[in-house]
Amino acid sequence: MTDAITYRTRWADMDPNGHMRHSAYADYAADQRVVLLAKWGYDVRRFAQLRLGPILFREETRFLKEVNIGEEIRVDGRLAAVNADGSRWTIVHTIFKADGRVAATVTVDGAWLDLDRRKLTVPPAELAAAFASMEPFVALVR
Repeated sequence: MTDAITYRTRWADMDPNGHMRHSAYADYAADQRVVLLAKWGYDVRRFAQLRLGPILFREETRFLKEVNIGEEIRVDGRLAAVNADGSRWTIVHTIFKADGRVAATVTVDGAWLDLDRRKLTVPPAELAAAFASMEPFVALVR
């Protein structure tokens, strides 16, 4: 299971050209990550208790197909890389149009931040294990 989430694009997601604005792709990818973390038991409250938070070092979007207002999209996130202790990771989100065509990919490189020390840290073992259990990203050849 990939924990993909289906969304319907909104007016606020659009740009003056009539298609989804570039930053909306990143917003949907981020939402999918937050929902997945919460499913694993790491919602905003849990992160606050742990004084831990995810951070991004890089976010790159590759645009392939136009997405319009009111269109249904499906956002999937798969692990592309993770180091041995789970402290750094790369996730590739694929945003699909309703017909299954890939509209975009959003690749993020991230880590975990100790919110008190403001330093990178190793996540709790169960969070590292959850990340390691994500389905791996396999590049689609089209």
